[in-house]
Amino acid sequence: MEPVKEEEEVYSWREVNLPTLSPTAAAEPELERETGERRRGRDILIAVDHGPNSKHAFDWALIHLCRLADTIHLVHAVSSVQNQIVYDMSQGLMEKLAIEAMDVAMVRTKARIVEGDAAKVICKEAERLKPAAVVIGSRGRGLIQSVLQGSVGEYCLHHCKTAPIIVVPGKAGDASLI
Repeated sequence: MEPVKEEEEVYSWREVNLPTLSPTAAAEPELERETGERRRGRDILIAVDHGPNSKHAFDWALIHLCRLADTIHLVHAVSSVQNQIVYDMSQGLMEKLAIEAMDVAMVRTKARIVEGDAAKVICKEAERLKPAAVVIGSRGRGLIQSVLQGSVGEYCLHHCKTAPIIVVPGKAGDASLI
């Protein structure tokens, strides 16, 4: 018997060109990460979309997980990277989050918009980056709905083998952490 080989999925993506952000406008470096002798930071993957639970998970990661020398990698799964309207909206979201990451935690940001199912995209990006952690938000569905419909967090917990998965529960109110 031969093992069954899964079909190789097409992996389409587009890098997002984020604005160049620097923590200070001064010519002399004030932060440890700006000098040539800085320690190597961690890569942290944060899955984002346009929903409030995703934003809450992003805020949580900036406050509780990110350190000065870290780089956060924002990943957004879309149905088609060729659709210019979808790409433009996603790019706007990524730029806004990159600016917030610099303002709040002074961390570098890279962003990628990937075509495909969100759960599979997150696992593929985690495999590519080998991050220190993968942060995703939860939709807050009940146990029965999650079992019947499945969830991105549950899929990632079972299939991402390269990094710990942090599933941030949905926020209690409308107030942002930041």
